[in-house]
Amino acid sequence: MAHTWHFFVAGGVHQVSIRSGADLLALRELDQKLWVALAMPNVGVDVSPETMDMLDADRDGRVRAPDILAAIDWIDATWKDPGTVLEGGDSLPLAAIKDPKVLAAARRVLADLGKPDATTISIADEAAVSKAFAGTKLNGDGIVPADSAEDAGVRTAIEEAIAGVGSKVDRSGKPGLDQALADAFFADVDKRAAWLAAGAAARTLGDATAAAADALAAVRAKLDDFFARCQLAAFEPRAAAALNGQDADFVALAGKSLAAGDDDIARLPLARIEAGRAAPLSGPVNPAWAARLATFASACVAPVLGARDELTADEYATIVAKLAPFEAWRAARPVTRADHLDDARVAALAAGPERAKINALIAADTALEAEYAAIASVAKLLRLQRDFGRVLRNFVNFSDFYAKRDGAFQAGTLYLDGRAFRLVVPVGDAGKHATLAPMSSTYLAYCDITRAGDKKAIAVAVTNGDADNIFVGRNGVFYDRAGLDWDATVTKIVANPISVREAFWAPYKKLVRLIEEQINKRASDAEAESSTKIASAAAHVGSIGTRTAAPAAPAAPPAAGAAAAGPKKPVDLSIIAVLSLVITSVVGLVVAVATGLLRMGVWAPLGVLALLLTISGPSMLLAWMKLRQRNLGPLLDANGWAVNTRASVNVSFGAALTHLSALPRGATRSLDDPFADKGRPWKRYVVLAVLLITAASWYAGKLDRWLPKAARSVEILGENAPASRK
Repeated sequence: MAHTWHFFVAGGVHQVSIRSGADLLALRELDQKLWVALAMPNVGVDVSPETMDMLDADRDGRVRAPDILAAIDWIDATWKDPGTVLEGGDSLPLAAIKDPKVLAAARRVLADLGKPDATTISIADEAAVSKAFAGTKLNGDGIVPADSAEDAGVRTAIEEAIAGVGSKVDRSGKPGLDQALADAFFADVDKRAAWLAAGAAARTLGDATAAAADALAAVRAKLDDFFARCQLAAFEPRAAAALNGQDADFVALAGKSLAAGDDDIARLPLARIEAGRAAPLSGPVNPAWAARLATFASACVAPVLGARDELTADEYATIVAKLAPFEAWRAARPVTRADHLDDARVAALAAGPERAKINALIAADTALEAEYAAIASVAKLLRLQRDFGRVLRNFVNFSDFYAKRDGAFQAGTLYLDGRAFRLVVPVGDAGKHATLAPMSSTYLAYCDITRAGDKKAIAVAVTNGDADNIFVGRNGVFYDRAGLDWDATVTKIVANPISVREAFWAPYKKLVRLIEEQINKRASDAEAESSTKIASAAAHVGSIGTRTAAPAAPAAPPAAGAAAAGPKKPVDLSIIAVLSLVITSVVGLVVAVATGLLRMGVWAPLGVLALLLTISGPSMLLAWMKLRQRNLGPLLDANGWAVNTRASVNVSFGAALTHLSALPRGATRSLDDPFADKGRPWKRYVVLAVLLITAASWYAGKLDRWLPKAARSVEILGENAPASRK
């Protein structure tokens, strides 16, 4: 029989309700198109990291729908009533556990804590036992740190192995060896030990073989060059002069400050080139090679041929053949992860008991794996009991968020501009947020938060109030889910409508800003003109008394038609015309509106409403349409979620996410305080404004009748006035 599902509408979409164990077990049958999310990150969510890691079976840093379904299967096999998981809580009665192995492990945990008769187990109980178990030398993870061995030789061998092949982290947090690393280290030890053993046959000169081979290697290339030149001189005597070096080479050396080891000297032949000549080991030889030839003679030639002052080509070939096996053996040296050890230590590890003792220690630790697995099953049991219901309420549906219990994706609360912003999400990838944030249709303020040298970024949704005092550089305080306070600074704004109420006042605020800008501009211009005049007057006053007594130049005759009273400053008729037009328009508008309202009589309030809608209606309509598109999905997708539907933030939901400042309930406002504002409450100003508008409307109606009469009276007075006054 098909399961009967219950749905609720939130965020503009139908979301499934999970209210019982039957709902939980039937979740596999629910079409995943009806899930609100299909994946969520392990970090940046208000769920225990241990629980998220436990759910993330493939360890890819994300919990997906198959991980949720796998956890439900485990719950079905472990709980008597799977619906118990939905209740949450830090503890679980033993009577609720169905799996006998998990129940036995839970009883053992309680017994280890000295509570064998307890009927309930808690997360604190499991954590205490897990911590104690992880801190033991053998804790069931198959990894042995150096201090887990009692034998000092084994401890040293483990440290040497870790230095060569690396380590894995034990449950106690210490570096150690597992069986794979131990096998790799001792395999390299065996390889190098075998190579060392083969070297015994290659040491043709005993312990002096290595020194002889090193001495030969130091001069071998130069001796090969010398004998080759002598053979070439024997083939063609004319080449001997050229093979000994060109005159230009020696001329170039003559102009330099030389030392015996200079490269220019070292490039010259080892000794004078002559057909069939033996190589001198001392005497007239190239000074750059004299010391190396002396070492070669004592360390290599003497042990093989005996002491001598020169070396023939055949004797040289004998020495090379004598040391060839050693050089071949040394060239075949393997590169291993035991190369940091000396030869004696490698041989000792290859034949010693350390290998067997380390293997036995790892085997003993691995044997406790089942015991730890039992404790781990108790940990999984209790963490799912506490957190799995919250995961479902933020994965299959978003009921926590829409029920105003804070979604798992909300990072904390930001206090800024007299408001508390609760819809705050972490920002892990600024690039993704820059791409997806505009699609949310939400007013966003990005902030950098810092605490004790740690720095993070958050995105804050502004859903109530206005944005007049929210700008880049504004500071606030952010409280995360752990209650820690962070310094917050606004770094970026993504502007969108905040509320319909804000849109209502937007045209008037814009008008006020334009008027203020014009007033400020006029005031600035007037101030600049005044400053110029003052500076000119000061300069004029300062020049008095410094003028010379020279006679004044005759004044130029006045221009034809000029007034006898002197020059006058021209009047800026354009300014007067503009001001007259503005004043006339404003007065005419006020009179027209007031007259129209008066004539409407009892319908005047509707006229006022129509006037307001005419001004603010378009702005409010556009804001309302934009607010209906406000979507939480792009913000979560930028953080690694896979939101499967349109997680709308309703127009009416904004006040729940952004709390405006308000007086506490029961608080009173006292005017007796010397610092209190003695002004009237805003309600009185509203009443006064209504009265003034009413009076203006009444007087406007009177003026409509009186103005023609007043105008006619003025005309009569003008006609009867004396000619001189006209």
